[in-house]
Amino acid sequence: MLTRTGGVVWRGSIARGGGQLTSGSSTLDGLTVTLPGRESEDGGETSPEELLAAAHATCFTMALGSILARGRTAPEMLTTDAHCSLDTTPGQRRITSIELRVRGQVPGIDAAGFAAAAAEAELMCPISKALAGNVEIRATTELDAPSPA
Repeated sequence: MLTRTGGVVWRGSIARGGGQLTSGSSTLDGLTVTLPGRESEDGGETSPEELLAAAHATCFTMALGSILARGRTAPEMLTTDAHCSLDTTPGQRRITSIELRVRGQVPGIDAAGFAAAAAEAELMCPISKALAGNVEIRATTELDAPSPA
């Protein structure tokens, strides 16, 4: 079993204070999180939702790349953007959906095959599995022409 670690050191109240992220790899160390930054579209700080979106995009892309390679259609490039929606209904916050938008250059596959591989990746991705039944997950695909030889 593999265990990764992450944390936050928060100083002050949630409303007026702020936190600094920590991570076992040290790559996230020092990133700032605050409530105003979380509630702003581009507050210059990260948020739990942004971190989840990045993690989900990465996990999904790794699953998709594995599926494509197994099918002998290894990708030249995959680009995935994840859009994580936080419902800010008064009194309750909830992540309601994550939309994964994946674009790929994959020699030897057509658009339908790429979409089928993405649907399989949705089921295989550990983060998708963790969110299943609680968060709506949608994936859209776009296939670019492979690079000229």
